[in-house]
Amino acid sequence: MVMVRAPSHATGSLELVPLDDLSDDATFRLREPGDVARLAVSIGRLGQLSPVEIRPLPGAGGEGAPRWQLVAGFRRVEALRMLQRERVLARVHPELPDEDAWVLALAEPLFAAPWSDAEMEALRGRVRGVLPWAEPDLKGTRAAGSELPEAPAIPIEEMARRLAIHVWEVNQEMADAVEAWRELPVAGRRQIVEQLRYLAEVFPVIARETE
Repeated sequence: MVMVRAPSHATGSLELVPLDDLSDDATFRLREPGDVARLAVSIGRLGQLSPVEIRPLPGAGGEGAPRWQLVAGFRRVEALRMLQRERVLARVHPELPDEDAWVLALAEPLFAAPWSDAEMEALRGRVRGVLPWAEPDLKGTRAAGSELPEAPAIPIEEMARRLAIHVWEVNQEMADAVEAWRELPVAGRRQIVEQLRYLAEVFPVIARETE
């Protein structure tokens, strides 16, 4: 089982940030972005479905200079630039220590995008001195993830229909949960609240984009 320490200072607000405000700093870029054409097509059709992670750029300059350091989401930023977009949906962390930033940067290779054996081995060597506890997790994740098949593409109309149904189902379940809230396990309640907090943050952003 992959165990990852939750960042102790990883809370942040969702904002639409000008791409020009992002630095070209590559401290947390774990591999080259590669071909982002398919990702750009997906974002162009569906929008940016998950935020990038940013923090104030250490030693940022004066007015007009880049303000933010990208911690995670380098491919999404490249895809948005390919689409000639001006803004990126970002989770802004006003205070994020280096160790917590590395935890966020490692979330993608641990849980999301498939990486080759060579890429994983290079990454393990890089983080060995930064987060030694994460190295075994990276090795185990690659072994498990290499067996996962590629998910088939979902037509955009079908995705919208499924999402609307899922939201409706969640609303129904939340109505039941409110009535029995005190009977739910404490750990389960905390997980539910955390997910609802994210929805509360992202709703104003997507609502503004819908107007």
